[in-house]
Amino acid sequence: MKLIVFENDSWTDLTPLSYIRPVFELRCGMYSLLERIIDSAGTKDVVLFVRDYLAELVKKNYQYPVNDFSQINDDVLIVDGRFLVETNFTTDREAVYLCDNEVAYAFIKKENVEKIKGKTLAEIIIFVRSLPSIQINAKMMRFPWNLVHYNAEMIKKDFEKIGKKGIEGKFSSQAIVYGPDDIFIAQEAEIHPCVVLDTNSGPIYIDEGAKIYPFSRIEGPCYIGKETHIMPGASIREGNTIGPVCRIGGEVEESIFQSYSNKYHDGFIGHAYVGEFVNLGALTTNSDLKNDYSTVSVYVNGKPVDTGDLKVGSFIGDHTKTSIGTLFNTGTSAGVMCNITAGGILPKFFPSFTWYVNNKFMKGFGLEMMLNTAKAAMERRKRVLSKEEEDVIRKVYEMTSDLRKAYISKSSKMKS
Repeated sequence: MKLIVFENDSWTDLTPLSYIRPVFELRCGMYSLLERIIDSAGTKDVVLFVRDYLAELVKKNYQYPVNDFSQINDDVLIVDGRFLVETNFTTDREAVYLCDNEVAYAFIKKENVEKIKGKTLAEIIIFVRSLPSIQINAKMMRFPWNLVHYNAEMIKKDFEKIGKKGIEGKFSSQAIVYGPDDIFIAQEAEIHPCVVLDTNSGPIYIDEGAKIYPFSRIEGPCYIGKETHIMPGASIREGNTIGPVCRIGGEVEESIFQSYSNKYHDGFIGHAYVGEFVNLGALTTNSDLKNDYSTVSVYVNGKPVDTGDLKVGSFIGDHTKTSIGTLFNTGTSAGVMCNITAGGILPKFFPSFTWYVNNKFMKGFGLEMMLNTAKAAMERRKRVLSKEEEDVIRKVYEMTSDLRKAYISKSSKMKS
């Protein structure tokens, strides 16, 4: 069976997290959406379909064909990359499985594959919608807060499915596990003295090479990614997924860190999704609950959208930096490569590639300086900014130009 995983124009609703990655690379629980789809499909014969400007980067990062449906000679399972898969796919009949009239996935038999071979994604979706339809109660990750909402639940399910328990790494005799024995510590992970791992509310999975430093407390459900460091005295509360090679201190609750991001110091991040190579200065804090206990709105594509949730934190795009003492409002969205400094009540939306200094938006030192900063930050983690990544960032810079200029222009007219 051939598996096709696609994204469509709805990727814009997952910005700023989806600007420089396909939607199926976003995390929920212990895995990315793509890892879940491939595992549930039970096949490694995969084709990925992404927006054009991401194609070369995705080709570099995966061994799978990208945006090429010409070599299809088998049954086909086609899946929306936003689908949060929890069980195996149904492939006993040719049908399209819909969630609120959106295609979650479809199964096409081999004898009908000729009808889609060599077609565009739009043409394939038109054919898929002609199949017998079945309504399902699926979890579609339409907005960034959906990933955060389901994260704790998915960590629990992932831990149970993996079925691993016990300690394979180093565990200090002066550290404790408080609660049920729902814990796995992988090889080369290190748990230092005076660490408390609290599994009363859910399991804790600490992956290879992670280090948990003294006087920190981790509460399950929680996933700590490979080579991530939890800094001394950190309070890692329930429902967190912290991706590989992060540095996390202070207090964190029900949040997702994609990878390679730093929150070394004190400060609170809750009900948030933080992208890659983000650096949060000391005491950076987000609110995740309004004083009037009303539902939180978040800016998506420059316009506010009511999340319907009471607890929503911040959504921070890749390579964004904050100064010490930055205080984010409830439901803040910060784009790619922003530089945000503390001061007064901050806005809830920061366009990509803007600097926010003295309560005003500005262009800063320009894209080339931002790219140089990104290269320096990546080299500190033994990563290199590839040509493909740089090309994507330059494209996103062009795409976000009008919105950025509008905010900068408005700021320039404000009195100091």
